[in-house]
Amino acid sequence: MEHIEERVRVAEGERRRRAALISPSPLLPLSHPPVLLRAQNVHRILGTGDTANHILKGVSLSIARDEYVSIVGASGSGKSTLLYLLGGLDRPTRASADGVPFDPPSVVFIDGENTAEHNDTELAALRNEKVGFVFQFHYLLKEFTAQENVCLPMLKLRRLGRKAAMDRAADLLKQFGLGDKLTRPANRLSGGEQQRVAIARALANEPAVLLADEPTGNLDRRNSELVADIFKELSEKGGQSIVMVTHDLSLASRARRLIRMEDGAVVGDGPAGADGAAR
Repeated sequence: MEHIEERVRVAEGERRRRAALISPSPLLPLSHPPVLLRAQNVHRILGTGDTANHILKGVSLSIARDEYVSIVGASGSGKSTLLYLLGGLDRPTRASADGVPFDPPSVVFIDGENTAEHNDTELAALRNEKVGFVFQFHYLLKEFTAQENVCLPMLKLRRLGRKAAMDRAADLLKQFGLGDKLTRPANRLSGGEQQRVAIARALANEPAVLLADEPTGNLDRRNSELVADIFKELSEKGGQSIVMVTHDLSLASRARRLIRMEDGAVVGDGPAGADGAAR
């Protein structure tokens, strides 16, 4: 009898788990595409005691597939911290400075997976599969060619052999106007060319979402416009999901949705206006 009751309890637990996985996000209406990224009451505290710095203060939001979202705010508003948490580069703080767990739990979901349930190795694997990153600094390996830099993430994920990975790297670079720079070492490329290589590298494993942190911060106006055009085309023609942090309101206005942050909280969220303001 005890064995039967145990099987019933296990079956009921599995039913509830499956129901939770398919339940729609409360933060998006049912008509939206499936949720790709979700922050639930996300907090981030650095330091302890009197030196504790509460950077994010209970942020909740959802990013659906195919969305192009910009996040803006003053320096120190928490926008980059939020981006790193959404991409699994960092983990939310689970309890207050006094040790009281946040309620509801402070967690991030990537494509339906609760990152709190993953150890560091599992989270890295999820991040490598689902997320592509573009940073203000390109972080290319200077002794490697442009093509080799784009190839590296594919070899790490081991989905493709070397020849297939090099071929895909070449195709991506040609798409961004760098077909004649495939074999050029990264340190012999211009700043704008290096950032385009970094974008190609971020797309190498066909990520579900591209996260960009100040992608034009080190570029002149002409190259900034070129990066903006690339993101717009990726979104509109390729259906690429993009979440971008930027100080550039001209770039932010090209997204379809704009999230404004202030002092660790979301203070605006809506369609992006021509002036870079959420409407």
